[in-house]
Amino acid sequence: MSSQTSSAALVDELKSLRDRVVGISESVVSTADGLLVAADTAAVHPESASALSAAMLGLGRRTAAEVGLGGLRDVVTRCDGGYVVVLAIGEQALLMILGDEGMDVAGLHREAPATIQRLGELLGLVPTR
Repeated sequence: MSSQTSSAALVDELKSLRDRVVGISESVVSTADGLLVAADTAAVHPESASALSAAMLGLGRRTAAEVGLGGLRDVVTRCDGGYVVVLAIGEQALLMILGDEGMDVAGLHREAPATIQRLGELLGLVPTR
């Protein structure tokens, strides 16, 4: 799959997630070290969001390891105007989601495993089912 095709498929998956979960406004796929891979954004600067979400994920992983609660699943940050959620796509990539105050966080957590699997497959990080 070409990188242009792969990028389009990643954006299609991000748009599909936005359609399935109430309140998602923007999303970004990045490498674990903060490089932009694909984005479904309108207002946020995707390169900045990529770098910041990688830092959030790294801090979350380090905190989880330090307190001994097992592997990190996600980082959820609740702000006055909504949510920032960062989910690991294996060890090499991540998904950052921005949502408004009414975002269906439980719905996101229900949809996330399948979305992470599909994104991982598109990125070549996990075998296809």
